[in-house]
Amino acid sequence: MADFNVAPPTTAKAGPFARKEASAENFPVASRLLPRHLRPHVLAFYRFVRLADDIADDPDLEAESKLAYLDALERALTSGQAKHAYLKPALDLRASLQETGVSDRHARQVLRAFRRDSVGARCHTWNDLLLYCRFSANPVGRYLLELHGEGVEAGPAADALCSALQILNHLQDARDDWVQLGRCYIPLAWFEEAHVSVERLVEQDSDAKLRAIFDRVLDHTDRLLERASSLPGQIGHRGLRLEASVILSLAESLASRLRVRDPMKKRVELRAHQKMYAMARGLARGIGMG
Repeated sequence: MADFNVAPPTTAKAGPFARKEASAENFPVASRLLPRHLRPHVLAFYRFVRLADDIADDPDLEAESKLAYLDALERALTSGQAKHAYLKPALDLRASLQETGVSDRHARQVLRAFRRDSVGARCHTWNDLLLYCRFSANPVGRYLLELHGEGVEAGPAADALCSALQILNHLQDARDDWVQLGRCYIPLAWFEEAHVSVERLVEQDSDAKLRAIFDRVLDHTDRLLERASSLPGQIGHRGLRLEASVILSLAESLASRLRVRDPMKKRVELRAHQKMYAMARGLARGIGMG
């Protein structure tokens, strides 16, 4: 495999780049609920993960190129050496981790999930999906807990919330993931049990059988959110507790909206007034747990 400290692929001479900003995400990233001095560190972690995610999702890159880019990111993170500008997020995160004393384990675990994405691996069972989330999503929560000086007690509830967020995003993007990348994160075994071809995901609306599969995903996701409901009460840091409560509330609202809207027709998102209501509800709940 090529060493990307020598040269990036000729098809992308400037190197890969992140295609989304924090403000475009479903849920708050480094909001003002968090301490001002920690927000730049959260953003450094986000930008590293965002770049790695976008590399894995780039439809114009071959799997070998994606893996080489991800390997280069990890080398830059661990060694502090890089010869290409696209690796700057790795160097920035390394500096952030050295300043805060947070482990690089969380960032490296995320890369494991994106390597799996790069080769087109699919999820065959619910447990397989949860294993994917263990590396693609749960390290984000674990990073935030460590950054804010929280203990391991809140870890399982944070894992449940992060997995739920990831799976809700998979439902939102189910059609695009299949059409653009040939990926399906919904358990393939559920399609087989329902006698539905996964190719049904190319359609622009859901029939009764596909809707039943989506609802099954939401049933399991609701159980994850129930497990995550204890998270705000387990967090000692007030700002992080409020942020966790807001994100939990937003996730609950999005899950409810996905029950009544068809993600095959268009991407299901919360409207502005729904977001505001969910955030207010989350803040009230978080304050009540203080």
